[in-house]
Amino acid sequence: MCSGGVVGAGVTSLVVTIWLLMTCSLTSCELLQNGGFEHQLTGWKCWGAHCEVLGAADSHQGNHAARTHNRTHYYQGPSQVIQTTPGKEYHAQSWVKILNDVPGKLGQKIQLEISFHFSDGTVRYENIAMRPLVTTANGWFFMKGEFQAPPKAAQSVSFYYQGPEPGVDFAVDQASVTEVPVDNTWRNQTDDVINRLRKSDIQLHVTTDSNIDTSRLKIQVRQTRKAFPFGVAVRSQYYVDPKQQSYRDFIHRHFNWAVPANALKWRQLDWHQKDQERLYPQALDTVTGLTNAGLKVRGHNMVWSVSNFIPNSVKAQSGDQLRATVQQHIQWTLNQTRGLLEHWDVNNENLHGQWFQERLQDRDYDLELFRMMYRADPQPKLFLNDYNVVAQGAATSAYVAQAQRFKQANVHLYGVGAQCHFHEDQEPNPSLMKERLDSLAAVGVPIWATEVDVSTADEGLRADYIERALRALYGHPAVEGIMFWGIMTESASDPKALFAGERLEPTEGGRRLLDLLENQWMTDETVTPSQPNDRITVRGFHGDYELQVHYQGHELPALRKTFTLGKSDQSVSVHVHV
Repeated sequence: MCSGGVVGAGVTSLVVTIWLLMTCSLTSCELLQNGGFEHQLTGWKCWGAHCEVLGAADSHQGNHAARTHNRTHYYQGPSQVIQTTPGKEYHAQSWVKILNDVPGKLGQKIQLEISFHFSDGTVRYENIAMRPLVTTANGWFFMKGEFQAPPKAAQSVSFYYQGPEPGVDFAVDQASVTEVPVDNTWRNQTDDVINRLRKSDIQLHVTTDSNIDTSRLKIQVRQTRKAFPFGVAVRSQYYVDPKQQSYRDFIHRHFNWAVPANALKWRQLDWHQKDQERLYPQALDTVTGLTNAGLKVRGHNMVWSVSNFIPNSVKAQSGDQLRATVQQHIQWTLNQTRGLLEHWDVNNENLHGQWFQERLQDRDYDLELFRMMYRADPQPKLFLNDYNVVAQGAATSAYVAQAQRFKQANVHLYGVGAQCHFHEDQEPNPSLMKERLDSLAAVGVPIWATEVDVSTADEGLRADYIERALRALYGHPAVEGIMFWGIMTESASDPKALFAGERLEPTEGGRRLLDLLENQWMTDETVTPSQPNDRITVRGFHGDYELQVHYQGHELPALRKTFTLGKSDQSVSVHVHV
């Protein structure tokens, strides 16, 4: 059965023990009592508001649901004390419904929360799942997320709902908290995907003149460039510095994609104004330098809806003036970058901020931003981009709903960006990452891991963490590209450091990363024909290749071939003669 910390006041150990015995199975253990509200409000409290049971006509499933009303604070809603085990991970989910709208408000945010109260008087709060801008028109909507219990035992643990402003009523049903089972098969699963989808067959047909001793013949098949996008965030102030040639060389040598970390953001552009004309040569010099070096570049980001990142010159605007300013910014930026960028993150972190929509009182302005982008330049692929959707799961269900809305609106959404910033000392869980990626993949658009980093002071753990995260991402069929963020640091003591200092010396994590990208996930095989007319199959990663023929220890340069291996098998013929 489940075990955990001390049961909170008002719920006896005997009641909880009986409940756990009734609800635990071989595969999971339900920690919530009466999550379907079929036994009135047994097990639940309401934190100062008023809760009542609804009938079958108002429930999502079963005969009952619970309604919360007379709310005077945003944090008021149903709550329940549960037991958790230190260090264990848990799924949490619920169906929720907003029961009244507020005039002048685009919608409400609602959250599933967990709080851990410790014997020393400290409290840790964690958001399990969130959903922004919900209204009565949404009806019943599903929320799901995960949390990890702290390593030290909590005196009391509470699961609860919060978020809608005071005066907003909401209903909940089918709440559940269960332990995440340990999955030891994830590595086999990701390796299988990598072998099936990231590789194809190279079918060699080798023929020889009669005087060739095939036992002294070697055919080397060596990959020279990867097709799968592995990219990195670039600091423009370093990239354009003539003294930083080693920085540029490092990026050009190890990556095939890049993204200016800050140089294209509107707030940064806004800081560099002169005579009402924005001047920021670092941005274009960076993009041009990267493309000239053969790298493809993402645009990050056109607008950012979180209020802290709105340009100062824009914050005072509203109405038609604000709309015109945004239109001008989009047109100007796309004119400057036309033909240079493959992607654009259009409206960054729109789940976590809706400044433009709220300022204009236009819920669908986020869709209009995509339409404006496409009209101004139809070539770059357009992305949503947000966090807590793969590395953590608090916004996964909300992101799925948002992406489905964009796809249905036909606003030229190409893909979804998952930032993948792991919290400090958070060990990536490939099984949970797969669950979240599967949820996003159901939308039917490509996924890009846009801002991947891990964080821990222990170099060995950092190497393990980055490998686990990368295998989970590269080993998922819907992931189309992976971009690293913040991995090149000033000091090796930085908890995110994979490459440190002016010379970008690899830490243990950096060495692990390069081994994956340039050894384990690159193909370099040498084969020997068994007869003068032989067919040999080499399973290779997608990308550009060079074939070399060596006879009696020497290369035959005239027989060198180059080819590209894509998703279809590639046939290569070579006739050996001297």
